Amino acid sequence: MSNFSLFDGGIVGFYILLVVTIGVLVRKYVSRVDQFLVAGRELNIFLGIASLTACEFGVVTCMYTAQNGFDKGFAGTTPGILLALAMFLVGSTGFCIKPLRKAAVMTIPELFDKQYGSHIRWMSGVVIVLGGLLNMGVFLRTGGDFLVQVCGINPDYLEITMTLLLAGIGLYTVLGGMVSVLITDYLQFIMMSIGLLLVTIMIFINIGWTDLIHAVQENYGAGGFNPFVHEDMGVSYVVFNALVALAVVLTWQTMIQRVLSAKDSATGQKIYRGTSPFFVCRFLLPGLWGMAALATLSPGQIGDNTMLAMPMFLSTFIPPILMGIVVAAMLAADMSTDASYMLTWGSVIYNDILAPFHKGQWSQRKGLIWNRTIIALIGVFLLFYGLWYPLKGDLWTYLAVTGTIYLSSMSVLLIACCYWKPANNWGAAGAIILGAAMPVCYLVCEQLPATAKLAKDIGPNVSGICTYLAAAAAMVIGSLLKPVLKKQQASGK
Repeated sequence: MSNFSLFDGGIVGFYILLVVTIGVLVRKYVSRVDQFLVAGRELNIFLGIASLTACEFGVVTCMYTAQNGFDKGFAGTTPGILLALAMFLVGSTGFCIKPLRKAAVMTIPELFDKQYGSHIRWMSGVVIVLGGLLNMGVFLRTGGDFLVQVCGINPDYLEITMTLLLAGIGLYTVLGGMVSVLITDYLQFIMMSIGLLLVTIMIFINIGWTDLIHAVQENYGAGGFNPFVHEDMGVSYVVFNALVALAVVLTWQTMIQRVLSAKDSATGQKIYRGTSPFFVCRFLLPGLWGMAALATLSPGQIGDNTMLAMPMFLSTFIPPILMGIVVAAMLAADMSTDASYMLTWGSVIYNDILAPFHKGQWSQRKGLIWNRTIIALIGVFLLFYGLWYPLKGDLWTYLAVTGTIYLSSMSVLLIACCYWKPANNWGAAGAIILGAAMPVCYLVCEQLPATAKLAKDIGPNVSGICTYLAAAAAMVIGSLLKPVLKKQQASGK
C-alpha cells in the first residue's frame, strides 16, 4: 500500500501545471531557428551547469542507478565515477569540445560536413537519431513504472499515465524549444536537488550507513565494493564503461547541445568542469536508495525485475506530503530529460538529415514549423516504442549498448576530424557502418530465441568493446586506403 495521498497528488499536479505554463509562456521569445535549437548561443556558466545537471537526471536515471545499487552495491557507481573523470578531463583540456564550439555549428554532423563531406554528415545524422531514439525509447515506460509503484496507480493505467506525461512535456518543448527547456531546467534542478537530498537524509536517519554496508557485504561480498571482482562486472565491464564515458562527454548530443549553446568555448569547458562531480552523485545517491531496498525488502516482494525494487521501497518509506514533494521532484527531473532529448534528436533530424532538402535556405518561420513537427513526431514514436519493446537485462546496460550505435563511430569521427589530418570520408563511412551494425546485431540476437544464448555468451561488454575498436580500425584503414587506391587508379589510367 502506497503512502501517496490525494494531497500529494495536488502538489504534483500544481508543479506540473506551473512548469508547463512557464514553458509555454516563453515561446514568444523564440522567433529564429537558432533560438529554438541552441537558445541563440547565450548560455552562461551557472545556467549551463543547472541545465546539464537537470537534463542528465531523469526518472530513468534514478531507476537504472538504483538498480545498479541494488544489483551491484557500491560497485554499481563505477559508471558514474568514470563519467565524472571523463567530463573533468575534457572540460579541463578542451579536448574536441573547444574546436567544436569554435566551429559555431548547431550539431556534430554539421562539423563533419567540412571534413568528410555532405554524405557523411547525412549518415552521421541517421545513426545519431537511430541510437538516440532507441536509447530514449524506454524512458516513458520506465517513468510510468516508477509512478505506478510509488503512487500505487493501477497498472492498467500505465499507458494513460505515460501519454499524459509525454503530452505535457511535448507541449512546451514544441512551442519554446531550447529557451523553454533551459528555463524549466532551472526550476527542475532545484526540485530535483531537494528530492534527492530529502530521501537520502531519511535513509541515513531511519536505516543507517552500517545497515547499508552490511546488506551489500552479505549479498555480494567483496564484489559489492570492487567492480573487478563482482561476478556480473569485471575488467570488460570497466573497460566498456570507460569507453562509453569518454564517448558520451565528447559526442552525446544532449550534452554537446549545452556546449554549442554556450557563449564561447571557455564557457563550455567551465560548464563541463562544474558539472563533473554531479555524475558521481547521480549514481551514488539513487544507488543508496537501491541499497536501502536491498536492506529492507525480501526477495519475494521484488520478484525478477530488480528495477522496481527502489520505487517499491519508496512507496512505503516516504510519508505523505513529503511523498508529493519527492514525486514532483522525480517528475521534474523526468520532464527535463525528456524535453532535452526530444529537442536534441529533433535538431539533428532538421539540421543534418533534412539538410539536402532545405540547404539552409528555408525561412525562419518554415524552419520553426518543421522543427516543431519533428519533435511532435518523435513524441509519437517514443509513445508507441515504449509500449511494446521488452527490456531484457539491466537498464543501464541497455542504454550503454543502444548509445554505442552512434557513440562508437561519432567519437572516432570527432577525434579524427579535430586532430588527424589524413581522416577522410572512406574511413568515416567504415566507422559509421561498423559502429552501428555491431550493436544493432547484438540487440536483435538478444531478442531472437535462436541466437539469445550466443548473445548472452558474448555479453554486452565484450560486444561493446569490439564495436569501439572496430570503428577506430575502420577509420584508420579506410582513410589510409583511399589515397593509395586513388593513386593506383590514376597510375593505371
